[in-house]
Parts: sequence; C-alpha cells; structure tokens
Amino acid sequence: MNPSILLIYTGGTIGMKQDPATGHLVPFDFSQISGEVPEIDRFGYRIDTYSFDPVIDSSDARPEFWARIARTIESNYDSYDGFVVLHGTDTMSYSASALSYMLEGLEKSVIFTGSQLPIGVLRTDGRENLISAIEMAAARTPEGKPMVPEVCICFENKLYRGNRTTKQNSENFSAFSSPNYPALADVGIHIKYDRNAIHYPQPGEGPLRVRTEMDTNVAILKIFPGMTENYVRSVLSAEGLRSVVLETFGSGNAPALPWFLEALRECSDRGVVILNVTQCQAGSVDMGTYANGAILEKAGVLGGLDMTTESALTKLFYLQGIFSDGEEVKKHVVEPLRGEISVK
Repeated sequence: MNPSILLIYTGGTIGMKQDPATGHLVPFDFSQISGEVPEIDRFGYRIDTYSFDPVIDSSDARPEFWARIARTIESNYDSYDGFVVLHGTDTMSYSASALSYMLEGLEKSVIFTGSQLPIGVLRTDGRENLISAIEMAAARTPEGKPMVPEVCICFENKLYRGNRTTKQNSENFSAFSSPNYPALADVGIHIKYDRNAIHYPQPGEGPLRVRTEMDTNVAILKIFPGMTENYVRSVLSAEGLRSVVLETFGSGNAPALPWFLEALRECSDRGVVILNVTQCQAGSVDMGTYANGAILEKAGVLGGLDMTTESALTKLFYLQGIFSDGEEVKKHVVEPLRGEISVK
C-alpha cells in the first residue's frame, strides 16, 4: 500500500503567491498544491491537505496554536502514515519544540518545513523543502516502521530534531541550525539517514497521547554587562511567575554581584524554577567549571545543559501544564524527555 501523508498548512511564506491584480503576496488554496509543485504527484503517495482558516503569521504563534496543530494530528493519526506541517520560519523552532513535548508516545513522522521565499516565486526554496519533507515523512525502515518517528524540521537539505534547532539566519536558505546535535538526515543525491541519531520508540512508549495544557508563566532573563538591579528584579518579581530561563555567558557563567545573587536566591526560595542555558549558539552549561557558575548553583539555579532557549521555554510551559508543584517541575526539567538534552 502506498504511503499516505497529511499536509497541514498553518501559514507562512511557503504558502504565499503573488496576486496578479495587486502584486501583493497572498495565501493560495493549498488543496491545489500539486498545481504549484507537480513533482509531488510522482511519488504515488496519497497526499491530502488541511489548511488553517485563517492562516497565521508565525510571529503570532501561541500555545493555543500549537494545541490546534497537535489536535489536528491526533484526530488524523490513524488515517495517515506521516505528517508535514507547513509553518513560518520565525517561530518554527518554538513550535517544533512544543509539539515534541505535547505529542507523547509519537510513533510517526511529524516534519515541519517552510521557506524563505514564497512557493509562487521562481527561485523558491519551498519546493525542494516540501518535496524532501514529504519523502522523509513517508520513509520506512527495512522493518517497515517509520524511518524518523520524531518531530523534526526539514530545511535546506537537512533534517533536524525539532527541539534541537534554532533559527540562525533570516537571509540565507539555510535558515536553521542544530548546534548541539547531528542532523538526522542529509539530503543529496540520496537521503542519508543517521539511524544512530534518531530516536526509535521502545515498547510501552506508545500509543500517542496528546497534552495541550500549558502554563506560560515563564520569563527569559538575558544576562549582559551593565545590567541593573531594577531590570533584574522587575523580571524576577513578575506576578504569577513560576519559572525563569536564565541566559548566561559561556558555559553557564554570570556576574558575581551580591545584589544579583541575592535576587536569584530570593526568587528560588519563593519556589520559582530558574533554569540556566547558555547564550552561545553551541555548547553546554556546566556550572562546576568556573567559580561564577558554581555560585549560581548555590543560589538555587538549575543547569540546563545543552538545551536551546526555544526548547527550555516550551519544556517549562509543558511541565507547568502538568505539575502544579514546582519541585516536580524542577525534577523533570533537567531530565531528557524527547532527546532535547545530550546524555553524557
């Protein structure tokens, strides 16, 4: 039986086409996708489409939007072999990270893709991204199982684990990178899968369970030279705050200012989870390396290892939606749930 794929169009540049009357870019009818990319008919797959109405600019992505994607996959899960989510690039890493947590027990491919140029433009990168995403969503192992049963991002000849990515470039076609984890597949003349890097479900992980409850009472506090006490305390004292993603220097370092450490300690003592991630594009937090990192640990800060900011933020949203107890959030946030942390 030929594979079946559901294309879920949420919005973004890939679904835009120039209106001949006005010259403006407008969304086109995605049910007519084969008219824009006739090559996909040559796969011989059953390819159906579902479009959000209205479509959204990915800058407007929110947990309710992620929940809608998750529920769409859930309601169609038994009818398709894989899913391709068409999405704007600006927040694609946030959305792919969020979906990786929301889709518990996932055993099929969910591949996000998009483009830097509209699909109606002659030089668009969207055509190749879409073709590759569809082929990889339908791919099977020699045992007949989905080749990549994860939430991924396919972009510019690479397939990445979604919760390992970040948008690195707004000008080039290679918009995304996965600085701390290898690509799951490289697309050239052949698609070469790194099966050692792909997570395959173990017995008991399935069936699919979808969790859409998210608590967004999280702040991001970026450390920088010359930051003021008023700035730090205003972030840490936000009403309803449950967690903070602390973006630090290097391998997890921050200033050893007495007022700063006191503010962190007071925040932690209130039960707020403080998770340390590095501002560097690549690398891991190790608060035991330098004295300025060790003092953060004494102030109650947790090490986020090599999690991206996007993954750390959405993971906290997800865990806070499950657990009302901050101690449970602390326990699970430092554990690898969907391959978002490298296990040494």
